[in-house]
Amino acid sequence: MTEVFGNAAAHDAFLAAMRSGSLHHAWLFSGPQGVGKARFAHSAALRLLAEAGKPDVPLPDGFAVPEGHPIRSLFDAGTHPDFRVMSRLPKDAEKPDQDIARSITIAQVRALQPLFATTPSLGPRRVVLIDSIDDLERGGANALLKNLEEPPAGTIFLLVSHAPGRLLPTIRSRCRLLRFEALRDDDVAAAIRAHSPDAGPDEVAALVRAGDGAPGRALRFAGLDIPAMDDAIDRIATSGDPGNGERVRLARSLALKAAHPRYEAFLDRVPSYIAHAARTRQGPALKIALDAQAEARDLAGAALGLSLDAQGTVFEMAGILARLAGASPR
Repeated sequence: MTEVFGNAAAHDAFLAAMRSGSLHHAWLFSGPQGVGKARFAHSAALRLLAEAGKPDVPLPDGFAVPEGHPIRSLFDAGTHPDFRVMSRLPKDAEKPDQDIARSITIAQVRALQPLFATTPSLGPRRVVLIDSIDDLERGGANALLKNLEEPPAGTIFLLVSHAPGRLLPTIRSRCRLLRFEALRDDDVAAAIRAHSPDAGPDEVAALVRAGDGAPGRALRFAGLDIPAMDDAIDRIATSGDPGNGERVRLARSLALKAAHPRYEAFLDRVPSYIAHAARTRQGPALKIALDAQAEARDLAGAALGLSLDAQGTVFEMAGILARLAGASPR
């Protein structure tokens, strides 16, 4: 398993519950997207299964399970009989990286029921991880609720949520809440270096800014030359780009088919950049920045959802960004 960074308080709370001998049967891991909730959930699941399946095999402190451990071998291969992960599935099984379903379906929840009718295979415990519970359709949520109300023997549910307020109150009430927070910059940087050891200091620094406390978000931008993109964004926001030269060059470069990942990164970065800029403003300048941020966010959503022309979208987005030059901090 990959190392988990930050949120030591949440990790310690779960570890203490494990050691107490009375681990609650359902946990809701909540917090911003990309801060490591799912990664931790996998690490916790592996440790729970390793302790249950091979109690005679010594393990280090914490959640680590060394390579070569028989339970880890099954877990890493995706063949552990007492572990299930529910997430959104591809609409076409032959194209697993494309066209993912919009929700986790009730059929996926019902497919767990035969498992629950049996006892765990390799020990007294099984783990079901749902990433994320936010994606569960209403019928599936109601079906899952029955299992949370009457948990199958030995079953631990780990539910990952980016927006717990949207869940059924009855689901939240059956779970113990474990909050995850945005990470400190040094933890984000450590996660980036662990994932991309060849990244230089400038790229790491730019990815930390882009991640805004979420390593998962930062790593989506790895290898996309974010420092150069941020420099262009900053120039437009600072100067206002009165001759349109900067936005024209940026629009042309990001409209190329090969540049589509950078185009998507640009659509993500601009609303975030404007939101950060708004924090330094007040009065009329603040209103300009907030209006620009809302418009940039809406344009970014429409650009991908409606497949808008990339070159025209970048030019328009850069124009929104340029308004910040007339809304300098006071």
